[in-house]
Amino acid sequence: MSAQGIEQQTRNYLTSNVPQIQQHGGNFEVRDIDEEAGTATVAIGGACSGCGIAPMTMKAIEQRLPKNVDAIEDVSVVRAGGPDAAVMPSKTTVMEEMNEYDDYSPPF
Repeated sequence: MSAQGIEQQTRNYLTSNVPQIQQHGGNFEVRDIDEEAGTATVAIGGACSGCGIAPMTMKAIEQRLPKNVDAIEDVSVVRAGGPDAAVMPSKTTVMEEMNEYDDYSPPF
């Protein structure tokens, strides 16, 4: 499958299965697809950084996307930059490092 096809499947999965990102004022961007390595990088931004469940959303994407898009084996979720930058990046950075969410499985 081409990188464009994998990117489209990734977008479709995120739009359909993680709708709260956009519903709550956040946004996502499929930043990179490496079809040979089977990796994807997804950036989230906007209101996501001020959201208390942002770390859970990030972990859910990292864990579930490879299970739902055959060509992807590993996912990295990062903070968006530029005009889509997270509203409170320092808070998101702290939350990304919290261990409290390691075993949590959000209902989405």
